[in-house]
Amino acid sequence: MSQHLYQFCPRCAHALEDRPFEGKLRRTCPACGFIYFPDPKVAVVALVEANARVLLIRRAVNPGRGLWALPGGYMDAGELPDAALRREVLEEAGIEIVVGELLEIFPMVNGDGRTPGIVLAFHAHPRDPLAAPIAHDDAEAVAWFSAAEAPSALAFDSTQRLLARWRARVQSP
Repeated sequence: MSQHLYQFCPRCAHALEDRPFEGKLRRTCPACGFIYFPDPKVAVVALVEANARVLLIRRAVNPGRGLWALPGGYMDAGELPDAALRREVLEEAGIEIVVGELLEIFPMVNGDGRTPGIVLAFHAHPRDPLAAPIAHDDAEAVAWFSAAEAPSALAFDSTQRLLARWRARVQSP
């Protein structure tokens, strides 16, 4: 481990060391025995569908600033995936959704190739099909797209893969 998030024990403030534990090097306190287990980040995204259209946001922040993506974001501690997804879509697109089935679980890969977490992708539909989306929070724009209109400038691999499957499904006879 070259760079550590934690240098000192959160229990006793002693300097942490790298020690082997269960086949991995872990930040460990030699004074009190505390072992730091890094938790993965968990994000949620929604393939929100209505009237053969899908809801996309254009990202206002990095990663992917200026590119289109499915609405979503990080789960908060103690939050369940469906609640996080409803919150994120409301924050970014201004609409309430009904969360459906889990579509896929994707690795969340950093630019350096590390996988710091997972992305849970769900199918969803708007609670009110007539509600007009409004960009907020991490979104600079939000719009409904048909399979033929969907933009090609997409922010994430998960968005690319889910949209490709969605297009194939809605365009098949």
